[in-house]
Amino acid sequence: MSISVRNITKIYGKQKALDSVSLEIKPGEIVGLLGPNGAGKSTLMKILTCFIPPTAGDASVCGFDILEQSIEIRRKVGYLPENNPLYLDLYVKEFLAFIAGTHQLKTDIRKRISEMIEITGLQLEQNKKIGALSRGYRQRVGLAQVLIHNPDVLILDEPTSGLDPNQLLEIRSLIKSIGQEKTVMMSTHIMQEVEAICNRAIIIHKGKIVADDTTRNLQHLSSSNTIIRVEFSSPVSDVLLKTIPGVHLVSQPADIMRRKNDHTHTSSNLWNIMPTTGEDIRASIFKFAVDQGLTVLSLHREDQKLEEVFQELTKN
Repeated sequence: MSISVRNITKIYGKQKALDSVSLEIKPGEIVGLLGPNGAGKSTLMKILTCFIPPTAGDASVCGFDILEQSIEIRRKVGYLPENNPLYLDLYVKEFLAFIAGTHQLKTDIRKRISEMIEITGLQLEQNKKIGALSRGYRQRVGLAQVLIHNPDVLILDEPTSGLDPNQLLEIRSLIKSIGQEKTVMMSTHIMQEVEAICNRAIIIHKGKIVADDTTRNLQHLSSSNTIIRVEFSSPVSDVLLKTIPGVHLVSQPADIMRRKNDHTHTSSNLWNIMPTTGEDIRASIFKFAVDQGLTVLSLHREDQKLEEVFQELTKN
């Protein structure tokens, strides 16, 4: 295992930040660590990177124990903290040379710096001072820093925090590309980010793991069911739709409801239908349409969003 955590507990004074957390991450996985503020995400990352010790439990990274073999772990891990501390008065290449020196790289340092600049897309900014860079490019410098010693595991704490939409897409694409060769654990509270980058998500709430599965499987943890969105050729009432076998709830899409509230034109031929758990009622909807002399203009299932699952698991 790249990362193995066994019953880790961390207590700050009277506050239990982590409560008997256990997990394993295999080589090559990109895992999203999710949770509300104060859930324990950053604490777990600091323990795995040997910045703070656990109160109880044990863990290993790349087979090395966090308490007994911290130096070996630091050689194997690239860690990007949430605040991304950088030396703003140094030039990009100068900073990367300094970091390479601290890792005592045996390879050609200039060549390695050039590789990192190319991988992280810093070609146009490489001769600038870090303090003159935008936040997006500073994040790229941070990623170059954690990659320069070619670690097997990357631990990234909120790597896209504060970025604009274009920077978000660029950094997400970069992390996904890096994850093809590395094991990546990244914390975030942006659900779309996990869906776009990660193949697995771990949700932490109040120091405990409340869910751990692939992003696809987690979407089915919601107590609400898959929604079937259907558009008919003519208006139809919700009362009539509820007569379809297997229908649990019927509602109009949020955008339709907003237009209703604005007293503008709307119609009732577009509906969201929530079936009884585990049932696929698309055939029944189509039969209903035929019986009512309606034409189905569109009919498709919409899986529950990971954000909805997250809200259910962390609402208390």
